Amino acid sequence: MSGIAGFTYFTQSIPDASEHLLAMMSAIQHRGPYGSGMYLDNYVALGHNRLSTIDTQTGNQPIYNEEQTLWLVCAGAIFNYQELRNELEGSGHKFYTLYDTEVIVHLYEQLGMELLLRLNGQFAFALWDTKKKILILARDRFGVQPLHYTFHEKNFYFGSEIKSIFATGEIPRALDPLALEQIFTMWAPLPGRTAFQNVSELRPGHFAVVSADSFSEKKYWDIPYCPHEDHLKEAPRELATQAGELLKDAIRLRLRSDVQVGAYLSGGLDSSGICALVAQHFNSDLHTFGVRFEEQDFDEGVYQNQMSSFLNVKHAELNASNDDIARAFAQQILYAEKPLLRTAAAPLFLLSDFTRKKGIKSVLTGEGSDEVFGGYDIFKEALLRRFLARQPQSSCRRLPFEHLYPDIFKNERAKKSLALFFGATPDDGQDQFYSHSIRWGNTSRSKIFFSDKLRASIGEYNVYEDLASFLPDGFSKRDCLAKAQYLEMIIFMTNYLLSSQGDRSAMPHGLEMRLPFLDHRLVEFMAKVPPVWKILGIKEKYLLKKYFKGILPDTIVGRTKHPYRAPVHQSLCSSSARDDIYFHLSVESLGQSGFFNPVKVQHLLKKIKSNKNVSEVDAMALAGIYSSQLLDYHFVKNRLATINKTIHPATIIDKRNI
Repeated sequence: MSGIAGFTYFTQSIPDASEHLLAMMSAIQHRGPYGSGMYLDNYVALGHNRLSTIDTQTGNQPIYNEEQTLWLVCAGAIFNYQELRNELEGSGHKFYTLYDTEVIVHLYEQLGMELLLRLNGQFAFALWDTKKKILILARDRFGVQPLHYTFHEKNFYFGSEIKSIFATGEIPRALDPLALEQIFTMWAPLPGRTAFQNVSELRPGHFAVVSADSFSEKKYWDIPYCPHEDHLKEAPRELATQAGELLKDAIRLRLRSDVQVGAYLSGGLDSSGICALVAQHFNSDLHTFGVRFEEQDFDEGVYQNQMSSFLNVKHAELNASNDDIARAFAQQILYAEKPLLRTAAAPLFLLSDFTRKKGIKSVLTGEGSDEVFGGYDIFKEALLRRFLARQPQSSCRRLPFEHLYPDIFKNERAKKSLALFFGATPDDGQDQFYSHSIRWGNTSRSKIFFSDKLRASIGEYNVYEDLASFLPDGFSKRDCLAKAQYLEMIIFMTNYLLSSQGDRSAMPHGLEMRLPFLDHRLVEFMAKVPPVWKILGIKEKYLLKKYFKGILPDTIVGRTKHPYRAPVHQSLCSSSARDDIYFHLSVESLGQSGFFNPVKVQHLLKKIKSNKNVSEVDAMALAGIYSSQLLDYHFVKNRLATINKTIHPATIIDKRNI
């Protein structure tokens, strides 16, 4: 997917600008190990590290227009570039590469920032307009590609990863207390915020314009919503067919590459469906990859093997032991650049390395399906709670939840807790955060480990009031499922799933992930589908399963959803990892960082060591505290700047003082 970095110096010169830019590019060389390029003039410095998947011979960046008045560095891929190129050439534009991102500069000439609505892709770019003296940053609709920025002493810095911004040595470093409050409530920072003070992330579906005297950030696209009266009226079978055809075309576009494209195969509906459509319609010589677990409760190997045999694809498995997961978790935090409350990203970090070493640069994955088609249990919870609130005294209220969570509520004591745990009244349904209130409330219990110092820094800040400011007009009037989907997509999906389990697990190994379920055409279509055809009763992803009926084995289509998880305390406190976690969670280390209460954390460690009643909240707290400590240790105390050696750009365009 490549990496970009750069800065402006409109009013304050930087004599060693080229050295600064080289340091920034070096810090993210893992994102583009196959080439690099630089552009400098008297106002800006732009850098690009390339992961070549399209036009591997002539596609070096920066990219420019015919008059060389526009200069572009872009990370990511534009999947509909062939159609756009044909259109632009028909309008008289001249191309000098076969590279997909060259369409951006010509679209900008023709459409200005309306160009963003024409792109079907996953991208983050910086475009320097030499005539207007403005720098434009833009990010794809769902934030598949990361892009961060900060201001320092009148200069503006940006980079695909925060470490590239820090690499100059100029930017102050400190973890953000408000970000910790957000993460330990909602699993991820709110849109635009990062784990570090004064470092922001350009929000998905937004672009920013930077000039000598101004900065503005504007939304060009949002998660779509369709009111009831405008819902599609077709029968479920017809809707399923239309959605399936859009998915198939999304896959077709994402298979465009000059290198082989593989696929992840977990054995679930989403990855199995993608692999089936690829193998049956586009590439019968498909290479697939899956991860296996030492802990049987997390392993889906039997379904992976069933699907690989059914499709006759070339499948490779990675066995991730608890020790492997612990080591990968500690390493991946250097790339995630935020605290993580789960270890689920670590096996994907290992799988990305495994896949890349098999010679694959790009993989198709199933992220986005649950959010778009209604697959998460949290959606069914919200619908059930709202329905059962009509009979608040009924003794049967717990039964649907026992069916929904048979592995969690196994004994009678747990079952009795259901009435209280999912208790609701009709008035609760008016809460705009109704669908997520239980999850966020449970996650917030881990904040018991916050230190007095951290609590004082957070002060009167209210994370729910902050989140409310991001919601679109009329949000409270949307149907229950639409509200739940929106919240899940703008927080969990974009800021956790596509980041920590997506880009930040794959790109450290030079692997690109492509996500057919997040083709904007499919998402916009599904917004028009009545909610009843997304979740029918408590049957999740009703339309998607209807489409894949007959394409996939019934055992795959009909199996109960198995959420992707990885062992937490079993791995982080395994014999080989124990020394590291005990070092970072020691009284001394906790005292130096000042974020967590040392006494309470020591009690947690003793509880986990004895393996007595380790709850989900305990496990999340352990991962969150440990990863926060790792971030502070590596980025703040030891001022981690770069992970790679200094690079030597193949392309250097220097127009300073010319």
